[in-house]
Amino acid sequence: MADLKPLATIRRPRRTHKPFDIRPQMSFFSRPRMSEATTTTDLPSTTACQMEALQPNFLNRLLVAFNAARKSLLLLGGAILCTTAGFYLAAPAMLGIIQAAFHQHLAFFTVAEPFLAHVKLAFFGALFILMPAILLFLWRTIGKPFGLRNGAINWFVLATCLLFYAGAGFCYFITLPFGINFLLGYQTTQLKPLISVDRFVTFVALFILAFGLVFELPVIMVFTAWTGLCRRQLFEQYRRYAVLAISILAAVLTPTPDVMNMMLMGVPLYLLYELGILLLRILRI
Repeated sequence: MADLKPLATIRRPRRTHKPFDIRPQMSFFSRPRMSEATTTTDLPSTTACQMEALQPNFLNRLLVAFNAARKSLLLLGGAILCTTAGFYLAAPAMLGIIQAAFHQHLAFFTVAEPFLAHVKLAFFGALFILMPAILLFLWRTIGKPFGLRNGAINWFVLATCLLFYAGAGFCYFITLPFGINFLLGYQTTQLKPLISVDRFVTFVALFILAFGLVFELPVIMVFTAWTGLCRRQLFEQYRRYAVLAISILAAVLTPTPDVMNMMLMGVPLYLLYELGILLLRILRI
């Protein structure tokens, strides 16, 4: 007990307080600043690994690309509205061309139906004409997060435009005439068709746009393989499932359920599928 000292006589060690650092801490998405004399070769390997970890991830790049594309999206929407207004003036002539192509006499059943039919026709016409601008916007927005360069994006835009118009032309000149003639083949002397102008415009326009979009299959295959989402071996391995999916899609999209019209869409789609695999082999992706 003699060795014990009073508490007042015990000296506590001093604590050295560092000044509070008010500088902001480096966040996950920020990149370290380096002087002009300092390069990445002068840094140790651990610092280089940290710099790689500080690169923005895919989600952040996608959000940045979406925010940057808002202005372009507004401009594209304005262009579609202006083009729709311009096409509305030519909608009667366009409707006459479609009627002559498919040899149909149309009727309307409500007061506002002709006006709505002309507005729909003008809108679909604007989409059809502005499809290159729409595809350019989509590829620039989607391609940047995946690291596609401007040259690759331009090739994707060109290929999608050609395939879209090829599919739309195939539908307008081949598939729709066969489908409409088949559907109207059930008329008799007692049963005469009376087709609504609004439904006819919607029917024709949606099928043309659907065929144009479906014909983008080879470009989608190349893009998924280019970005590493799918491999060429996967498309080759699941050919039978692709045939099944194409058959179901052809049965849904064709205007008639008969085998002839299904083959008019299913056979070109399967050929486009094989074309996509061939392109992947040529590009060695």
